[in-house]
Amino acid sequence: MQNNQSILHNIRILDFTWVLAGPYATRLLADFGAEVIKVQPLLSTEADDAFSQGYYNTWNRNKLGITLNLNKPQGVSLAKRLAGMCDVVVENFAPRVMANWGLDYDNLRKVKPDIIMLSMSVMGQTGPWRDYTGFGPTVQAFSGMTYLTSFPGGPPLGPGFSYADHIAGLYASLALLGALEHRRKTGEGQYIDISQVEAMTGLLGSAFLDYAASGKEPKPVGNSSMLAAPHNVYPCRGENRWCAISVFTEDEWRGFKRALGNPAWADDKKFATLYSRIDNRDELDRLVTTWTQEHTAEEVMSRLQENGVAAGVVQDATDLAGDPQLRARGFFIKHPEKELPPADASPIKLSQTPSEYRRAAPFPGQDNDYVYGRLLGLSESEIADLKKNGVI
Repeated sequence: MQNNQSILHNIRILDFTWVLAGPYATRLLADFGAEVIKVQPLLSTEADDAFSQGYYNTWNRNKLGITLNLNKPQGVSLAKRLAGMCDVVVENFAPRVMANWGLDYDNLRKVKPDIIMLSMSVMGQTGPWRDYTGFGPTVQAFSGMTYLTSFPGGPPLGPGFSYADHIAGLYASLALLGALEHRRKTGEGQYIDISQVEAMTGLLGSAFLDYAASGKEPKPVGNSSMLAAPHNVYPCRGENRWCAISVFTEDEWRGFKRALGNPAWADDKKFATLYSRIDNRDELDRLVTTWTQEHTAEEVMSRLQENGVAAGVVQDATDLAGDPQLRARGFFIKHPEKELPPADASPIKLSQTPSEYRRAAPFPGQDNDYVYGRLLGLSESEIADLKKNGVI
């Protein structure tokens, strides 16, 4: 039977996060019913232009929004009172920030002994580099990913977006779910210390294993692979159109040849085995490119997939918006309250407690009256005094 309540409907989160990594973690939980109270300064710069507004709305839907001046003692006092009413506190500042306000875990558990607190910083809360600050691209560089995802002999490029922010957000949401389950079983809260660099480094396990086994320092390989050939992104007909192709097995190689019409060059002995194809990958790539440039990326993908070969169009934003698989899965949603471009839905499908999209991202202070009045029980005159004194 369908459950009318979201799976996290009884969880309340006090959210001090900003930019992407932290807001993404709390958005994932808000999509499944958690009441997330987003704390913002009185003068927020997160949504002061068209780009920032879209960015802000993407990562902060389904949240309540309050303003709070934490540079005033009254503001800190209110934050502690709010924490006492919450299950979770999440922040992604540099390590010194929450402690300077007296809102670190040791202080918050005095207010609520079973509180769960998650901190998400670049290097973590301990160690000689704890005070380093940064964002996605610097996290990727520190982890080694930027170097390893470059092309041999070229500059350290790395991915073209803040991949590390998404990874840290996913780690954080899973850690919080684990902590909530632990508290449900034991009654104990806990402190979660996430280093975004360590989270990224954890995805480079094969590089570490290779170094441990061979003693050789991992090097950038671009789009190449030691397990497949062809294995690259190939230019196709049209302006800046590409298709990614990977051939791992001999069955796939036979399918690849069929898709290309069994060209004579494909039967050359230098391409007879996987290892020989890897040894001659540069020549192989040139021959494959000759074929892909004669066709659209969609034609290349379809023909190869029909013959059992892994291939996919390198999609731009327009492609993604019209992608039939994403459309069939209901991946894009419209904001329920604002005329904004479509945003990504949750890719997690739960049959009895699906994600919901109840409201757009809040304006700063949009829910002050509800949070301070209804939840904390402050009177209208008390709220008016807080506004007058620049606390909210």
